[in-house]
Amino acid sequence: RDCGVWLSLGGFHERGQDWPTTQRIYNCHALLDPTGRLVATYRKTHLCDVELEGRVTMKESSFTNPGTEIVAPVSTPVGKLGLSICYDLRFPEISLALRHAGAEILTYPSAFTFPTGSAHWEVLLRARAIESQCYVVAAAQTGRNHERRTSYGHAMVVDPWGAVVAQCHEGPGLCYAEIDLDYLHRVRREIPVQRHRRRDLYGTAAAAGAAAAA
Repeated sequence: RDCGVWLSLGGFHERGQDWPTTQRIYNCHALLDPTGRLVATYRKTHLCDVELEGRVTMKESSFTNPGTEIVAPVSTPVGKLGLSICYDLRFPEISLALRHAGAEILTYPSAFTFPTGSAHWEVLLRARAIESQCYVVAAAQTGRNHERRTSYGHAMVVDPWGAVVAQCHEGPGLCYAEIDLDYLHRVRREIPVQRHRRRDLYGTAAAAGAAAAA
C-alpha cells in the first residue's frame, strides 16, 4: 500500500478450517493489490515427497494438505497472472490449464534445494515458458535454511520465447524485467500451439492401455 505495488508472495504456511482434525497446514501463495487487499490465494496442489539417496529427503505430505483447485488467472496492470508454487513447476498440466484460462504470466515462488535447483531449475522454468507461451516469474529462496537444507536461489524471469531476461544468482538479490504483452502475442501468433493442440486425443493412450489390460 505504501509503495503502490502488486505483491506475489509465497509460500506461506496457512492453517485451514480443517487444522483441528488434520494438524496439517496448506502451502499458500497470496496475491496482494496496491491497496494491500488480498485478491487471490492459491494452495499448492502438488506436494513434494522425494528422496534423493544421500542428498535430499523431503515428505511435504507429512505436514501439508494438498490444495484442491487451480485458481483462475488474475487481471493485473502487467497482464493476467497465474499462481503456482515451487514443486508445481514439475507438472506442465497446471501451467497449460492456466494458459488455457487466459494466463499471460506464470508465477512460481519456490524453495528448490541445491541439488534439484542446480540440475532442473532453469530448464523447467524455460520449458514452462515455451510450452505455455507465457512470461514466467519465479522468486526463489536462497541460502542455508537449516543444517540439512540449502536453497538454490537464482530467482528468474523467462520470456514467452524461453529466453532468460533477468535473474539473480547466489545470495539475496533483486532483478527487474519488462513484461511486453505485444511481444507475447506476437510469439503466440507466429507459433499458434494453442490452436494446434489435439485435446480430442490427450488421455486416450491411457484409456486404450486400460482397456487392453482388462
